[in-house]
Amino acid sequence: MSIGKHLIIASCLLNSSFAITAELSPLTPQRAEYQVNYGNIELGKARYQLPIAEGNVYQYRFDSDVSLLMLSDRRNIRSDFTLKGDQLTPMRYTHNRQGTGPEYQEQAAFAKSQSVVHSRYKDERAQLPYTNLLYDPLMVQLQFRLDMVQGKKNLHYAMVKEGEIDEYDFRIIGKERMNIDSGSYETIKIEVVRDSKKRQTFFWMAPDLGYLPVRLTHFEKGSKQLDIKLVNYQFTEPEQTIKNLSIKPEISINP
Repeated sequence: MSIGKHLIIASCLLNSSFAITAELSPLTPQRAEYQVNYGNIELGKARYQLPIAEGNVYQYRFDSDVSLLMLSDRRNIRSDFTLKGDQLTPMRYTHNRQGTGPEYQEQAAFAKSQSVVHSRYKDERAQLPYTNLLYDPLMVQLQFRLDMVQGKKNLHYAMVKEGEIDEYDFRIIGKERMNIDSGSYETIKIEVVRDSKKRQTFFWMAPDLGYLPVRLTHFEKGSKQLDIKLVNYQFTEPEQTIKNLSIKPEISINP
């Protein structure tokens, strides 16, 4: 069961009666917690954190702890990157996996000036070419959200993953109201583009929340495997908490 793989892509997160008067950016400091289900079975929680940037260096973190019967999967992932305009540039990426089965580490150092990525996955080292637009599997989620804010339609991304460069395409399906336990959201539904329908992944992003993902579902041969839903979230600015609720009152956000 590859729980973590689908969490990263996702990999690639409040009641409908709220009024937002301040625009939330995908790079506004934030935290989001999700409930991870395997079919109808609760597996555990996953959390994303984007603290306040230090200068122009951002650090995005992902932590998950899920289990099913005697199986367990714990992951700690960190991505360091910079911002220029609306374009993110990766610096360092680390992924630590523990639990049932082999434990491993993945690391990547993006040496843009040398046009190379130094990669280590498990015990294998590699040097990969640094192309013009290249991401790691974590910070690519934020680039995706920035591109959605800009209204881009060509959602194609190359990322360093497991010692290789993988490419992914996404298709916008349309607007959809998403009702889950944490609230009701106006969302944009996205599909991961694949050649076969044997594996399908859909996720829903809330434009009012800086395109924060609200839900992700993954199907294998028509059967739902993963269902990940937003439990609570928080957006913060220095010395000011913008949002920290997992219940459903009216929300008013002031600049």
